Amino acid sequence: MTDQEFLRFPDLAVRSLGGAVVYANDESFAERENLIKPTAPLFDESDFGHKGKVYDGWETRRRRTPGHDWAVVRLGAPGVVHGVVVDTAWFKGNYPPEVSVEAAGFEGHPTVEQLNEAEWTTIVPRSPVSGHAANPFAVTDPHRYTHVRLTMYPDGGIARFRVHGEAVVDPRLLVTGGLDLAALENGGRVVGCSNEFYSSPANLISPGRARIMGEGWENARRRDGGNDWVEFALAGCGEVRMLELDTSYFLFNAPGAARVTGCDETASDPADEGAWFTLLERTDLLPDTRHRFVVQTPRPATRLRLDVYPDGGLARFRAVGTPSADGRCALWLRWLNALPRAQADAALSTFGLTGAQIADVLAARPIEKADGLPAALADAVRGPAADAR
Repeated sequence: MTDQEFLRFPDLAVRSLGGAVVYANDESFAERENLIKPTAPLFDESDFGHKGKVYDGWETRRRRTPGHDWAVVRLGAPGVVHGVVVDTAWFKGNYPPEVSVEAAGFEGHPTVEQLNEAEWTTIVPRSPVSGHAANPFAVTDPHRYTHVRLTMYPDGGIARFRVHGEAVVDPRLLVTGGLDLAALENGGRVVGCSNEFYSSPANLISPGRARIMGEGWENARRRDGGNDWVEFALAGCGEVRMLELDTSYFLFNAPGAARVTGCDETASDPADEGAWFTLLERTDLLPDTRHRFVVQTPRPATRLRLDVYPDGGLARFRAVGTPSADGRCALWLRWLNALPRAQADAALSTFGLTGAQIADVLAARPIEKADGLPAALADAVRGPAADAR
């Protein structure tokens, strides 16, 4: 994957997704939380505070002893990292000459002491960076991580830290009767979009409610006879039973109407127009309204397409449903195959597996079927639907 290709994946660390900078060894000049702000860094050359020049980023003091500075970020959505951006915007004479990035997977909510004592895997080796520049680094590690550690050598300032990748949901958390199959934090993602002039369509499937219009998806004003659209890959194959189209904060630029279609790419080719079926007929929308529609005839789908007519913005898109047996199994196996070794030992022990059984499971990765797994783990992967059969 090239430096530019990974930028198409969402930022798993951004604050609006629930990311947090949980620790920094020093933040004397500028606070660590600035690293994951969703907005671009700002700069006012006349803005000075009690500590000196005010920077919209994370900045440490000048080191007079050997060592380096670091910050730990808890991802808003744990997942597989495809690349990071270390943005030194506005840091011209005080940026770090080199950086590195490590990652780790944890169960639960680790303390600062546990974070600092853990074994970390290097995903970006110590590398030079430029000042006042977005410094991209592609990552090839296939494991699912919950935390990343950004280190700068020896000190300096970084404006923003972006961690682009694919969310991999912990299936143990999927205990409710309905699941938002399109949600970014559950593994859904945007795979196509006609126009994202003002803001990213990934905002549509971000957690929570939008707080301002800028936290939704807004396209340019269309001047031809067509319409705008977004296509989503669902977290797994499932039957969507309720759709939510939220136009909150879009008062004068909401779509006039919308339509939702679906496709099961495990059964047919999405490139074939005949493979797509309707979940929501073209329906008029109101501005600044949270619309909810019951899907009358649910069918298994792995992709959804939202068409808006002719253009306009939405705050959120939800597709609540039930994973199919195959979809549930795929979610579990993807999680199991992506776990780093240390977390895998801890996670699999919760199923009562012995050390030898855990070693056998890990040695068999990548696992494509539940067959052959220890009984307790196989039952969890197959789920209640298997018992009903």
